[in-house]
This record gives sequence, structure tokens and C-alpha cells, in this order.
Amino acid sequence: MTSTPHSFTALIFDLDGTLIDSAPDMAAAVNRYLVARGWPAQETTYVERFIGHGPRRLLQDMFTDLQLPTSVASIDAAHVAFMELYWQSPTRLTQFYPNVAADLHSLHAAGIALGLCTNKPQALTLRILDQLAIAHLFRTVVGADAVPACKPNPGHLLAVAGKMGLQHGTWAYVGNSGIDQATALAADVPFFVVPWGGGARVKVADCYRLTRLRDLL
Repeated sequence: MTSTPHSFTALIFDLDGTLIDSAPDMAAAVNRYLVARGWPAQETTYVERFIGHGPRRLLQDMFTDLQLPTSVASIDAAHVAFMELYWQSPTRLTQFYPNVAADLHSLHAAGIALGLCTNKPQALTLRILDQLAIAHLFRTVVGADAVPACKPNPGHLLAVAGKMGLQHGTWAYVGNSGIDQATALAADVPFFVVPWGGGARVKVADCYRLTRLRDLL
């Protein structure tokens, strides 16, 4: 990994926890389902612990921790209901992290090609980007259900790079979690971590720790 930040002509980003704080909307959808089943609602900070591997894994892990039913049929039902509820209102409580929207526009204006690699489903991701008015900034968006295996499988990240026509050494991945870091490592690409969304707990060299996205300029 010999590239320096100023040498990148493209950047690929994670979404949840990196660009947006979507945990409140995800928790709201989870809680509507829990309450409908007669189970107690959970704090957003609790639900947030399970975000990163996609919605089905979120429910599986959370139900296991709460000792709720985790049979295939139970998780299937919860997943279908959660996705319907989340689809109805995916951005009501969601916010950008500080300066993210402005910095994405700055990176785009500087001619840096932007991509998105997320464990959210494709259609839902596009809906969220559209509602947040940033869809036009991304050349390529690849959700979890648009690839054979999603993050931390490096094929997911490399699929985004492939669709963007990127050459090795010209781009980096930006995320907030150990999942993102492991994905970048397996793909053999530089990884930069944001300071929010759990990013402070990810161990990287100081030169790969951002204060804001504009640092990448």
C-alpha cells in the first residue's frame, strides 16, 4: 500500500456509520416489529451494536442476544417485516455525519470518482441516496444483494471497483468498522477510517485515520 491520499483518483465508501447515521431509522423499524409481537422495544444504541453485516444478520444476532426465537422461519418473518417497515421510512431520522454531505460534493467537484459498497440491499440503498439527494454523486453503487457474497468478502468491494473501471493502486476504501477494514485488507487496497460510527475503535496507522472526508483531497 504505497499510495498516498493525494494520488487517488477514486474513492469507494461504506454507507451506514461512515456517511450516514442510519441507526435511529433502523431501530425504529426493528422496534415497530418487536412491539407488534409483544416484545419490548430496544434503545437505538443497542440496535446499533448489530449493524454492519446487513439486515438479516442484524436480526439474527440481536434475537440471539435477546433470547427471542431464532428459527429460520422466525428470522424470515422478522426480516420481511423489518424490510417493509424500514422501506416505508428509511431517512426520517437519518442524518449525515458532520461535514459529510459538503465533503462528498467537494470530492466530486474535484473530479474524484465516487463509489459505494454497502451491506444494505441495493434498492433500499438507492432509495436512501435519492431521498438524501446524493445519488448523483456516485458513479457506482453495489448493495449486498447485488453480489454473490457481501462484505467482508473482498469480491463485493472489488465488484464496485470493477464496475467503475478502476486500476489497482488508484483508489482506496473508506469505512468505519472492522468489517470494512477486513474487506479492504482482503482486497489489498488502502483503507481509511472515519472518526465517527465506531471508527475510533478501529486500529489503523495515524496516516489512515481521517478527521473528515475532505482530508482525502
